[in-house]
Amino acid sequence: MTVYPADSARVQHALLVLAHGAGAGQLHPFMVTLARGLAERGIDVVTFDFPYMAQERRVPDKAPVLEASFRETVAEARQRVGPDRRLFIGGKSLGGRMATHLAAEGLADLQGVVLLGYPLHPPGKPEQPRVGHLPRITVPVLILQGERDAFGTPDEVRPAFASLGARATLHVVDGGDHSLRVPRSAGVSQQDVYKGVLDAIADWVQSV
Repeated sequence: MTVYPADSARVQHALLVLAHGAGAGQLHPFMVTLARGLAERGIDVVTFDFPYMAQERRVPDKAPVLEASFRETVAEARQRVGPDRRLFIGGKSLGGRMATHLAAEGLADLQGVVLLGYPLHPPGKPEQPRVGHLPRITVPVLILQGERDAFGTPDEVRPAFASLGARATLHVVDGGDHSLRVPRSAGVSQQDVYKGVLDAIADWVQSV
């Protein structure tokens, strides 16, 4: 578990426990960039590795194991960072999906969920949506989805979260793929794209 303390000059009194995607752990540049950027914006961030990643296995653990690991990390993070922080959870792709599982199960004191590239369905298989648990989520959710995401375009994701009503906020990354990367032809730097994502998350956390 890695703790990224909030900038003391901009502290939001919020803790975000962030889980990685299926193919790369907490030290992937995307995760580190995100955690550092949010800490600079006043949010305490905690990242961690799921058991399979820590053991250097390629195949992710089954959902119950991932969920248990996430819950344990949340509990430890609250002790280390402070129980007075408003609690948010989220993650990249697989990590975000596990965050929605915990939210649907009623994780105690949860204030909101942040999803970075929600894996709505396997690539090329829109007939296999991962949505059955979503209506049970009762907290606000921020979905940051790339326009070209093969795991679910914004147009696919929007109705999937419709049951949450105003609690769901969709932020579309123009030209972005599943990792929110944009092509060079987009006319914008990747650094600026990430800055927009970080600002969107920080503003949303502050508004919740």
